[in-house]
Amino acid sequence: MSQGKETTVLFLSLLVTAGLAGGGYLFFTQQGKSSLSNISSNSSSSSSSSPNGNAANPSPPPATDLKIDTSLPNPNVLEMDGSTTMVAMIKELRNAFSQVNPNIPTTFGLPDGKPTGSSQGLKNLMEGTVTIAAASRPLKPEEAKAEIQLVPIAKDAIAIVVGINNPFKGNLTKEQLRDIYQGKISNWSQVGGSNQPIKVINRALSSGTRGAFQDIVLLGQDFAPDSPNFITWKQDETTAILRELGDNGISYATVSQVEKQEIVRIMAIDGVNPTDIVAVKEGKYPLSRSLFLAIKKKTSPIAKQFIEFALSPQGQQIVQRLGFIPIQ
Repeated sequence: MSQGKETTVLFLSLLVTAGLAGGGYLFFTQQGKSSLSNISSNSSSSSSSSPNGNAANPSPPPATDLKIDTSLPNPNVLEMDGSTTMVAMIKELRNAFSQVNPNIPTTFGLPDGKPTGSSQGLKNLMEGTVTIAAASRPLKPEEAKAEIQLVPIAKDAIAIVVGINNPFKGNLTKEQLRDIYQGKISNWSQVGGSNQPIKVINRALSSGTRGAFQDIVLLGQDFAPDSPNFITWKQDETTAILRELGDNGISYATVSQVEKQEIVRIMAIDGVNPTDIVAVKEGKYPLSRSLFLAIKKKTSPIAKQFIEFALSPQGQQIVQRLGFIPIQ
């Protein structure tokens, strides 16, 4: 072979060797990047898994730093009971919560769908029948001794209602309302209406709204005793009471339960209407209250997660959409 040909062959050999070396470098570089990417991906997946190896479901960050002892194990079902005022709110919160925490189903009421009212719900919580109680009033002294923790999740206004055909078109003062429910005013003519008796319909003993009304309006004093024109309803319900009002009845309920009812008229108290959200927020409407979720002071992680969800931006949007006032 001539020297020129040997030089050409040697040159081509060097080019091939360099190409292979470069290709190998690129191959292993890409493989390395791919491996690092896989490690990073696996690490992310691992960090989003629950301790038992199942993928954890994303949940919104808590809206507040709740100091809750969550040392108890999670139940198979998150059972709740309590306020009938909060039925629609709890239903919507449950539905939304199930989208981010589908592994543990929830119920509201005993049986599910039939809540028993604030007082019985708190009693069931104390007895361990449920994990969370919805309450539309603060704790009574005997309940406060039972190691119960209340977390406010919304504000609400209590509306005073009369039948749509009631000839009385005025409004009442808080003092007049107190006198009506203590039996001191018993005829509509005493507040500027026509001469006919006032049929007072009081809510059931188990009603949290009744407890709040008694504290706010009656200042903790007793209601008038039952009589033909003063009726204590047996069950904690609203629709049946509204149908019973007729032309001379008066009763009360949470605003969200009555503001869209065509058979009643909401009365202003001290010249302020409870449907005025700004007035309620500013404390100008005299019959407002907080709504709570109650737990035992030692509870499970899922109970805390549900309360945190209720306080999250998504939960508070549900509160507002249903006619309640967000707490955040």
